[in-house]
Amino acid sequence: MKTNRRHFMKAGMAMSTALLADSALAQDTTLIPSRGPGEMIDSSVTYADRSPFVKDAKMRGSANGLSGGGFTPLQHSRGMVTPSGLHFEVHHSGVPEIDPSEHKLLIHGLVDDEKIFTMEDLLRFPSVSHFHFLECAGNGMGEWMGPRGKTVQQTHGLTSCSEWTGVPLKVLLNELGVRGDPKWLLAEGDDGARMTRSIPIWKAMDDAFLAYAQNGEFLRPEQGFPLRLIVPGFEGNMNVKWIRRLEVGDKPWWTHHENTEYADPRPKDEIRAFSFYMEARSVITSPSGGMKLNGPGFYEISGLGWSGAGTVSKVEISTDDGKTWQGASLQGPVLPKCHTRFTHPWRWDGKETTILSRCTDDTGYTQPTYDEMYKLQGPIGMMHNNAIQKWHVAQDGEITNVR
Repeated sequence: MKTNRRHFMKAGMAMSTALLADSALAQDTTLIPSRGPGEMIDSSVTYADRSPFVKDAKMRGSANGLSGGGFTPLQHSRGMVTPSGLHFEVHHSGVPEIDPSEHKLLIHGLVDDEKIFTMEDLLRFPSVSHFHFLECAGNGMGEWMGPRGKTVQQTHGLTSCSEWTGVPLKVLLNELGVRGDPKWLLAEGDDGARMTRSIPIWKAMDDAFLAYAQNGEFLRPEQGFPLRLIVPGFEGNMNVKWIRRLEVGDKPWWTHHENTEYADPRPKDEIRAFSFYMEARSVITSPSGGMKLNGPGFYEISGLGWSGAGTVSKVEISTDDGKTWQGASLQGPVLPKCHTRFTHPWRWDGKETTILSRCTDDTGYTQPTYDEMYKLQGPIGMMHNNAIQKWHVAQDGEITNVR
């Protein structure tokens, strides 16, 4: 044990020495003079702002008629949790303004006791809090036929991770009692589009829940305030926001979105109608597209891995365009259906290269290449794109998105 500790300390000292040897990391040792008292917090402040020096972490919005949303700036993320104000958002008919005192949830269909719940009712039920990622099924769809996004925010920014708090769906269903042979649950939102999705009853009775809080505060309007469905690991569109109705039935409803853009093409002109899981995926967030390395030397490669089917078991890094691979370190906690931060030490020699990552989850599934995905989904299979992302590093340090 002592030998291992000494070895660890020596390795840490060696790494520190290597870091200090890089001129970009250690040049001037002159200390800044001590400052006087800082500004007192205004007693009228109700929600604290970030430092005025933090200006880079911003949402990137997009809109097409009433549909729109915002992309998370993954290149500026730290750890695994996304701040609520930077969590990606997609809506299909604008963001409704809902008074929680007037909002109601109807649960009906194949239940013994149909009932309408108020928010006050729901807040009295036993609650749970879990860390889970959400990912839009269209995350990266613009990259399908070739590299387009300049930054990781543009290529992968429709995924985020939060702590969600709410009521387990099975608690409510058990409270009302299900009858007959229920197989599906219809979830309907209270937005202008009346977003509706069919949810398998086994998922509803497993880990799905109705969330009213995110990262320690009530949901924000664009995240479904006052109530949304969280279906861990399933495509983002199934996590219905502003939820107003749940109907228990014996078959899927085949709603508009289940028949159109959220269905996946398969070989021999077949279509996969329900693509529940967002499969294992990873991306290097730093260094990444739009950044520039400040000369040869030590850099930490960092990124995120996730899997809707389970837990990230490993992430591998290649710094030579996929010729060789090395295991990255996973930062804890490593949780199921949650973003996992990975890191890898890298000393860039100043030569042109390409860096990439690939993720494997605990089911044994490994993130595919674009060629592998293209064989499966063809030219129109833009949704559920979890292919390996490549970042090209030029001799001058410029990093760009490449295929």
